[in-house]
Amino acid sequence: MTNTAGKALRQASMLALSAFMALTSATASAQSAMTPDMGKLMATAGVVQVEGAGGGGLVPWATITGYGSRDSYGANVHYTYVGTQDYKLASYGVAVGIADRVELSVARQRFTGSLAPLNNLRIDQDIYGVKVKLAGDIVYDQDTWMPQLAAGVMVKRNNGIGGLGAALTNVKDLGAKSDSGIDYYLAATKLFLDQSLLLNATVRATKANQMGILGFGGDKNDRYQAMLESSVAYLLNRQWVVGAEYRMKPRNLAVDNEKDYYDAFVAWFPSKNLSLTLAYVSLGDITIYNPKRQDGVYLSVQAGF
Repeated sequence: MTNTAGKALRQASMLALSAFMALTSATASAQSAMTPDMGKLMATAGVVQVEGAGGGGLVPWATITGYGSRDSYGANVHYTYVGTQDYKLASYGVAVGIADRVELSVARQRFTGSLAPLNNLRIDQDIYGVKVKLAGDIVYDQDTWMPQLAAGVMVKRNNGIGGLGAALTNVKDLGAKSDSGIDYYLAATKLFLDQSLLLNATVRATKANQMGILGFGGDKNDRYQAMLESSVAYLLNRQWVVGAEYRMKPRNLAVDNEKDYYDAFVAWFPSKNLSLTLAYVSLGDITIYNPKRQDGVYLSVQAGF
């Protein structure tokens, strides 16, 4: 990465972090004037996505996390585990929704290996997210085709590679151009209450390799690309939801023949304070060192209001 590009990225990261801190301060002030009313319909808040944003498991939606209405706020904590044949991913964090308009999230991902030669691999990544609802409402716009729209930013910082010795300590050693980056996305979510059907389409501009776990940009490509992500969910009743998701991925690194992600999930909402999500997930190939499709289980627990 050139000095100019690196400086621009640092400035953008600091700007996003400053906005996050300012909005967090505003949240604390808003809490003194609002009380959590949990005014949204069961399950319409979605769950927490693996990068910390509200939505599905793999894809951010236009929904704002938590069950607070436009006169309230909501918040939750989450823990997500993904296990495949050769790797494990743990993600945990906090998300806050303010007035059903703004969402703030902080998440940490830990990626580890379980099969030689990467059995000692450990990579951590921090993600700061901001999402803003732009237009529409998934519940109240039942008489129109207008979806709920939201724009979001994810500021990501990879904290380096551990467990592989001095030869590999940074994702740049794998060919990545940077160990930090920013994803930008626009999401459109439509709920058809009469049909108990939710549809979502998200377009993400990204340079991230495996969500940023393997860095950003690479020896094959170092420019932003638009990636399509989609979700479909069917509400069996007020407590059970089934669905599937698909997420396109860039292919920036010669050492990582990255493939698109997809999953099939079932989510249980025993109350508005708790949700459990279980999914079959396919993450495709992850590096040439263990060159086979990584399929496995996705399990996520979310608690909040």
